[in-house]
Amino acid sequence: MVLTFSDSEYSNRQSAFLDNLPENSIVLIPTNPRSVRSNDTHYPFRANSYMLYLCGWSESDSVWMASNLSGTWSTSLFVPPQDTKAEIWEGRRAGPEGAANNWPVDSAYSIADLLEVVSPMIEDSEHIFCIDGLNSEIDSILQDCGMDILDPKKHLDSLRVIKSEAEIELMRKSAELASDAHILAMRAGKPGVGEWHLQSIIESCFTSNRAQWAYPSIVGGGENAAILHYNSNQDPVADGELVLIDAGCEVEGYASDITRTWPVNGKFTEAQKEIYELVLKSQIAAIEACQAGAKWSSFHEASSRIIAKGLLDLGILDCTLEEAIGDPLEFDGQYRKYFMHGTGHFLGLDVHDVGGGRQGDNDPGPELKPGMIVTVEPGLYFGSWRTDVKIPERYAGIGVRIEDDILITEDGPVVLTSSCPKEISELEEIIGQMR
Repeated sequence: MVLTFSDSEYSNRQSAFLDNLPENSIVLIPTNPRSVRSNDTHYPFRANSYMLYLCGWSESDSVWMASNLSGTWSTSLFVPPQDTKAEIWEGRRAGPEGAANNWPVDSAYSIADLLEVVSPMIEDSEHIFCIDGLNSEIDSILQDCGMDILDPKKHLDSLRVIKSEAEIELMRKSAELASDAHILAMRAGKPGVGEWHLQSIIESCFTSNRAQWAYPSIVGGGENAAILHYNSNQDPVADGELVLIDAGCEVEGYASDITRTWPVNGKFTEAQKEIYELVLKSQIAAIEACQAGAKWSSFHEASSRIIAKGLLDLGILDCTLEEAIGDPLEFDGQYRKYFMHGTGHFLGLDVHDVGGGRQGDNDPGPELKPGMIVTVEPGLYFGSWRTDVKIPERYAGIGVRIEDDILITEDGPVVLTSSCPKEISELEEIIGQMR
C-alpha cells in the first residue's frame, strides 16, 4: 500500500477542509465496512472516497480523525494492528507505526483503541463532524453523546469537485486506458459475439494495466441497449444489431466513464445511422456548452434542444417544437419519452461524483468552473417492449448513448476521452477491419 499523491497534496486538502470548521471540533471519517458476498467470502474491498481524498489510506477497518481541542488541528489514523496470524491469511498490514511514519497524519493508533481515545475527546468537544453509518462503534457512542452530529461531507464536496493538476493527470490516464479498452472491444465485434465476451475484453484490459472497473460494465446488444442500466451481459449480439458498451476504469481510485454504441457487423443501417447521428450532434453541442462560467444545466439544455428538434424532424414526435422541448428548467418536454436521463454528472473518486446533481433531476447545481470534470452522455432509447410510449417500427430495438469525459478549463472544454472513436466512419473502419 503506497500513497497516490505527495504529502503536500494531502496536507493542502486537509488544511482547506479543516480551516473552515469551528474551534473545539472533532472530525471522524470512517472508511467503508467490508461487505459479505456469500458465507465467508467478501466483495473486494474499496476504501471510502473521503478517506482516500484526505489521506490516501486504503486498508479496511480504519478511521481518520482530526481535532482542534488543543487550539491547533492534529490528525490521526486508527488502523488494524500488525498481526502475524491475520497477515499470513490476508496480507501484510502497515499497522499504527507504518501509518504514523508513512502517511500524512500526526499520529496513529490501533483501531482497538478507538473508543478509549475518542470517547473523552467527544465529551470535551463542542462540535462533532462524522460520516455516520460506516462504523457501528462510532455510531453507538455518538448516539449517546447528546449532541447534534454534523455532516462533514458538504465541506469536503466543494473541495473535491475542483480537481488538482495531479488528480487531472490521473483521470487523464484513466480515460486513456478506458478508451483503449473500448477500441479492443470494437475490434472483436462480429455477428454472434457474446455480450459477456466483449465485457471480458474490456475488463481484462483494465486488469492487465493494474486498474479495475469503476462500475459494473454495461454491454447491451440489440434491445438490451435500450435498458439504461442493463448489466446481465448474457446474450449474443445478432447480425444487424447495435451494441452499447458503457464501461470505465478506476486508476488509483479515480474513475473514467465512457459509452460507445456501434454496429456489431461493422455497418450502420439507415435507421440506426439516423438515431446515432442525432445523438452525436447533440453530444457535440453539449460538449461545446461546457464552458467555464456556464450554469450547471447548460449542456443538458444544449443536447435536449437538438434531440427534441431531431425527433420532430424524424417524425418520432408529433407536436409543436415548444411541446417537444418543454420548460428548459423542468426538463419536461416530449423528448423525455426517449431521452429520459440527464446529459451528465461529475466524475472523480466516485463515478457519480460529489458536488452537484445530475441534469434532468431539477437540480440547479453549481456554476461550471475550471478544474471540474463532467461526463456528457445524451442518448435515445426505443425498446420495442415498452408500453408507456409509442415506438416507431423503423427504430424499434435501437438504443444509442455516446459518452465522453470532459475537463472544464478557462480555454474551453477538453475531451479526456478523445482517443476513443465515435464518428460513424471511424467506427465502421475499426470494426470492418476484422471482417
